[in-house]
Amino acid sequence: MSALSRGLISRLHHLLSVNPRASLAPGPTRTPLTFHLCRRFSSEALVDGADIVYEPTRIIEAKPGVMTPQSKRTGVIAVKCGMAALWDKWGARIPISILWVDDNIVSQVKTVEKEGIFALQIGCGQKKAKHLTKPEVGHFRAQGVPMRRKLREFPVTEDGLLSVGTSIGVRHFVPGQYVDVTGITRGKGFQGGMKRWGFKGGPASHGNSLAHRAIGSTGQRDAPGKVFKGKKMPGRMGGKQRTVKNVWIYKIDPARNLMWVRGQVCLSYQIYYLSNASA
Repeated sequence: MSALSRGLISRLHHLLSVNPRASLAPGPTRTPLTFHLCRRFSSEALVDGADIVYEPTRIIEAKPGVMTPQSKRTGVIAVKCGMAALWDKWGARIPISILWVDDNIVSQVKTVEKEGIFALQIGCGQKKAKHLTKPEVGHFRAQGVPMRRKLREFPVTEDGLLSVGTSIGVRHFVPGQYVDVTGITRGKGFQGGMKRWGFKGGPASHGNSLAHRAIGSTGQRDAPGKVFKGKKMPGRMGGKQRTVKNVWIYKIDPARNLMWVRGQVCLSYQIYYLSNASA
């Protein structure tokens, strides 16, 4: 007999057993205890549905609605193509970063009833099933959407939910809007203090010997006799996630799914996540 069966029989025996000396004990008359098993250990309990609680399934329809100032829409995934420069009607030069929204679709919808949050999972790009892991292929097939190269989850409000398979392009944003752009900076490897932190360096002449690009002193004397944590020193530079807030959208090109934004957003040939600008 397995340990599970022995434990189950022991628990049932403990619940259903009656103390034979209870009727002989002095005091008021004791009422026999009645036990009700809330869980049934049979397959018939799954047929009548008495112990099954069915949660209502949320149906998300694609219909127009009115967004409020408290509404939060989903973001998109874009690829940086490069940088350019434009001039406005007053002749002022505007540095421009060109982003390409590569075939974004909604691959999963998360609701409060099931996952505990309102969020949309967005996928971009194309990728073959043989280049994905089996859990990833099973996820896409369960949702009924094509295979995607990159996935990203964006928290939204309830009025910002979209149905699975909805295509999102650059028309999701409008010129003049502000967005937050998140991406991975280009890794530059191990760098010195001048390049990594912008230190001035030592003098170029007047007795300086082989210390032109040195960072100089890093600590004090016997008190405290150590280098404090967080000191700016040479080390690995780049390759970290950074967010540029309040990036202004200059214009969009729906025909080619291109977007012009003002300023620099991290570096070239990286994946960027564009979300609504923070307050």
